[in-house]
This record gives sequence, structure tokens and C-alpha cells, in this order.
Amino acid sequence: MATETKDYYKTLGVNRKASDDEIKKSYRRLARKLHPDVNPGDKAAENRFKDVQEAYEILSDPKKKQMYDQYGFYSPNGMPQGGPGGAGGARPGDFGFGGFDFSDFAEGQAGQGAGAGGFGDLFSQFFKGGGRGGPQARPRPGEDLEYTIDISFWDAIKGSTRRLNIQRYDVCGTCKGSGGMTGGASTCGECGGDGQVDQTVGAMKFNITCPRCGGTGKMRNACGTCGGEGRVTRTESVEVRIPAGAKTGSRLRVPGKGNAGARGAAAGDLYIVTRVGSHPVFQRDGDDIRIKAPITPAEAILGAKIEVPTIDGKAALKIPPGTSSGKRFRVRERGVENRRTGKRGDQYVEVQITVPEIPDENTKELMRDFAKLNAEDPRRGLFQDPS
Repeated sequence: MATETKDYYKTLGVNRKASDDEIKKSYRRLARKLHPDVNPGDKAAENRFKDVQEAYEILSDPKKKQMYDQYGFYSPNGMPQGGPGGAGGARPGDFGFGGFDFSDFAEGQAGQGAGAGGFGDLFSQFFKGGGRGGPQARPRPGEDLEYTIDISFWDAIKGSTRRLNIQRYDVCGTCKGSGGMTGGASTCGECGGDGQVDQTVGAMKFNITCPRCGGTGKMRNACGTCGGEGRVTRTESVEVRIPAGAKTGSRLRVPGKGNAGARGAAAGDLYIVTRVGSHPVFQRDGDDIRIKAPITPAEAILGAKIEVPTIDGKAALKIPPGTSSGKRFRVRERGVENRRTGKRGDQYVEVQITVPEIPDENTKELMRDFAKLNAEDPRRGLFQDPS
């Protein structure tokens, strides 16, 4: 069966010379955009999210990335069998040489002895770490973790502190993250202590980092607690401070509280994504607050000074005479403080005229007199001929 090839660099939107930090930043950006919690029910986004995760898993692991960069794919079982260009074999363009076909050269070298410079030796000059004694695989950094939490409207406005139980990989306390028991280490039986092994693709032979010992050439007795992983699953209580002004989609970073890295590498970070609840009176619009306030017909006609609620308490609002229902007023700097700029938004008050029930005849008679004195038809403009 042919090995499926995927362009993981294209999936993450980076070029092949991208640094580890650039790959990580691109992954975080795409993961935030495509996360199923942000796109509920969107299958296309979910599939893209899975592709992005797969690409980052390969490109963030030095050993996997080395194999992918050299051969155009990654397989946990090593190289596929078959000749160049055949089913399951590598294609000329898979090796990063711009599609140049080496098959003629390979045939010309067939039958030559090791002293003539075998094909494996030739390719060892092109690939970093391909020769004997090349650089060993670096320990893999820990993965970032992301949790979504629900917070109340007031927790988002005023800020709060939450304690969360986070399940994460932590450094194994028995082996201190090494993955092996203390004491002597034996020579790796896979590479014979060289840290490199040969891989053959058709007529071509390559040297890659030994997948068994990770390029160290040594094998320790596996730790009985973590099974050689160097880390164990643990539930940890983490205190998270929700800053004032948080909103739905805000991401809070807790450094070093992601998964522990392999063999002493740095731990990842923990990201908390907030989802803010609603409020029966206040509606948040970015840094602004919007409310609807009822007023009486008399207040709308004659004007009045009324009190309206704000997130800081009560505030006075002047209603001018002749105010119509739906009129909006701005109360400056009574919105949410922006934690980046330090400035506050505004509060917008939309007034709505509420007609009371009139149970007595005296009040009704007064309203009839009012109607006679104000006989203007407010609907006359609806019947004007636009032509």
C-alpha cells in the first residue's frame, strides 16, 4: 500500500525553513480559530482542526520532523518497502531536491563497491545528522493544554480567582524524568551504540536517528513507574486569576502548567479560554454596556431626571422634553475597563415609553382632553404619495 503524503508545512501555513517558534505560533493561531468549541457543528472546521493537530504533532517532534523532512512523510514503522517511484516507495520529488530524478545515477552506481562511494554515503552528506556521530535528537518539549471555563457576567466584569483541577503529564518522581532507573546503561541493540541506523528505500540507503534510543546509543532499564516515558498522568489543582474585563474567547496563559516535556525538556503552557454568561439587565458589546430603561408618557413629554443602573451602581440621566421611544443616550465611561488600554467603554441607555393602565374615569377624561388639544396625526406621513 502506498504511503499517503501530506504537506504538513502547508497545513500550518509556514514554509519549510520555519523555526520551532514560528511553527508553534501558527499552530496556536489555527487551533484557536478551528477549535470545535468555537465552531460547534462545523464538520469542515473539525476536520481542519484534526489536520492541524496531526501536522503539529509531526513538526514539533524532532525525530518525526527529521524523517518527514528527509522522505516527505512520517511512518512509525520506518520506511515503506518497494522500489523508487513504485507502490509504497519514495518518489523523486519526496526528498526536497526540486523533483530531480536520481534513478539514472542509482543505476550507474549499482555494482560499485563501498570504496567507490555508495549511495547511502552520498546522501549522508546532504542530510544533517545523517552521518555517523551526527547530532542527536533533542528532547521533545511538553504539549500545551487548553481548557474552556464558564464564568458569570460579574466575574468577567470585576475579575475573580478560580481553582481548577487540571489533568496533565508531570515529571515522573521516580526517575526524575529520565525514563530509566538509576545505575548503569546498556548499549542500544538497535544501533549498536552508534545512535544512527540505516534505512533503505529501493536502491537508496540513508542514515537516520535510531528510533529506539533516540540517538543516545544507550538504553537504560525502563522506569517501573512511568514505563520509560519519563512522565506520568497527574491531576493538579491550579489557581487561575480571571482579570477584570475578560470576555468570551479571552485566552489566559499559565506558564509551565501544560504537559511536562520528555527527558527533562521544558513543559508546555496551560491556556484558559473564558465563556461569559449573560445578565438580565446589562448587555455587553465589547467594552460598552447597553441597557433598556422604561419611562412614563409624562416623563417622555415633559422631560425628567431619572436614575439608571450601571455596573458601578446608579447614575443620573436627563430625559429632554419630547423624547420618543427608542431614543438612545450615552453615559460616558460607565462601560467595561479594557485591560490592555486601561480605558473604559461607555454605557448606552435606550428608553422605552411604557403606557400605564388607567383604571379611573377622571384620568381617562384628562387624556381625552389632552388628545383634543394635541390633534396632530402622527401617521399622516405614511399616506403621502412618494411621487
